[in-house]
Order: sequence, then C-alpha cells, then structure tokens
Amino acid sequence: MPREAEPSTNEQAFLLSALRENIRLDSRAFDAFRPIDLSFPGGPDEYGTAEVRIGKTRVLAKISAEVVAPYADRKFEGVFTIACELSPMGSAAFEVGRQDQSEILLSRLLEKTIRRSGALDTESLCIVAGSKCFHIRADIHVLDHDGNLMDASCLALVAALMHFRRPDVEIHGEEVTVFDVRERDPVRLAMQHQPFCVTTSYYDGGAIMLQDATLLEEQCRDGEIVISMNRFGEVCSIAKYGGTPVDGLSMLTCTNVALEKVKMLDKLVKDSLAADEKRRDAGGLMAELSAENDR
Repeated sequence: MPREAEPSTNEQAFLLSALRENIRLDSRAFDAFRPIDLSFPGGPDEYGTAEVRIGKTRVLAKISAEVVAPYADRKFEGVFTIACELSPMGSAAFEVGRQDQSEILLSRLLEKTIRRSGALDTESLCIVAGSKCFHIRADIHVLDHDGNLMDASCLALVAALMHFRRPDVEIHGEEVTVFDVRERDPVRLAMQHQPFCVTTSYYDGGAIMLQDATLLEEQCRDGEIVISMNRFGEVCSIAKYGGTPVDGLSMLTCTNVALEKVKMLDKLVKDSLAADEKRRDAGGLMAELSAENDR
C-alpha cells in the first residue's frame, strides 16, 4: 500500500527544535492559518460547487439533489449523505477504490460535524410524506494534500451547502412537478447553523500546540485535536487522535482558540457568498434572459 514519504530524522529534529524556540518553518504564529481562498466555480446558473485553498491544500465540494423515496423510519425527512474521495491526484499515498484511515476519519468527522449536529434541516427536504423527498448528496474531492484536510473539507462543505439551490416543486395531490431553474428560481437549503472544524496539532505531550499544520508538521506531531463548533460557541464534537493525554486546561485553551477561528471562517464564507451573489446579479441568468428579451 503506498504511503507518504516519511520525513528524515534530521528533518524531524530540525522541525521540533524550531518549534521549541517558538519558530515555525514558514514563519507563521502558532495560532495562524495559511492564506485561505474560497471560490465558487461554475456558470451563472450553477450552484453548490465550492473550492477551498488553504496554503497548498486544495479541496472541492460539490452538492447535488434528486427526488427519491424517504427512509421508511423517517417519512417526514429528506436524505442527506456525504461522500469523500481521496484520489492519487491529491497525494501519492491515496489509492483508488481502497479506503485508508485518513479517508475513514475524514468521513466520520464530517458526518458528526454536519449531519448529526442537524446543520441541515432535513425536514425541509420532504416533498410528500412517506413518498417523495429530496436526496442531498455532498461529494468531497481532495485535489491537493499539504496538511489540514479536515478544516479545508469542512469549510468547503459548509460553503457549498450555503451556496446550493435545490429545484422548486409544486404539489397537486400525489402529483409532484419539479421545475427547471429557468422556469422558477431555485430554493436555498435550510441551514440551522454553520459548524466548522478547527484542528490543533500538539507536540511534546501538549506543551506545543499549532493551528493549520502543514503536511510535514502533521507527520512529526504527537497527536491532534479536532474541535467542531459554530460561531455561537456551541460545540458539535471534540475528537482526539493519538499521543499522550491532554489536560483539561489545554483542551479549554484549544476550544477558545477554535472559537476565534470559527468566527473568522464564518465571516469568510458569508463575505464570499455575498461577493458571488453580486457577481451573478451583474451577469447571471437574469441578465441573460433580459438580453434574450431585448433581441
């Protein structure tokens, strides 16, 4: 099974000695993120695709919807699923058709953060109780892996969900009509809150803690703590992997730092959505239709 190239003993020793002197190899502060870029590729009438770049890490999230029958035990709710794909495009350590530990952990954490926390109101996806509902599917594609996949994937997923528009529907008895985007304006998804993940890597038994670790820093760390919360400070989940136990005070410090980062990520998503909306208004579908009318 392919693996990431392990850093040499000298590289590890150099990185750890620099961290003990409060220096990161890229000159960032310990609680600083790399530059974050969030964009919404696609045409003027395409919604639900978000691309996130954190440093050299790049993740694409794509949302799609289809009408299906609801689960038998959840007749009044729609269906929401998350699928992650770690392909060799992102890293030589990823294989097609074989899930490794990173992919399993990523899928589980996104499930806990977004789906189980009730971020998406699944009851709003119901069309006809027990008969028809919307199935919202989120596909996460890792395009380039240079550390901090969890934070980048969660940011891309939340941004794509907030950007997505499902088709409008009309119900007459048992007959359901699904309208095209050119027939009726599509409808936003009902998001109850927007949770984000913030990953903290720690070294020397928790004496040194970093935010937004690069791939090299991840390979040298003792363990990681992933905190999922929204901008109101409501914690959705806390996951700790590997390493020595971390005391309660350090965990509280991680949570306080995570809240600051979550507020920053929440503002980034809302500012990016507003900028995208303005761009689409200037030259989107309505402009295209009015041009057709003028002709």
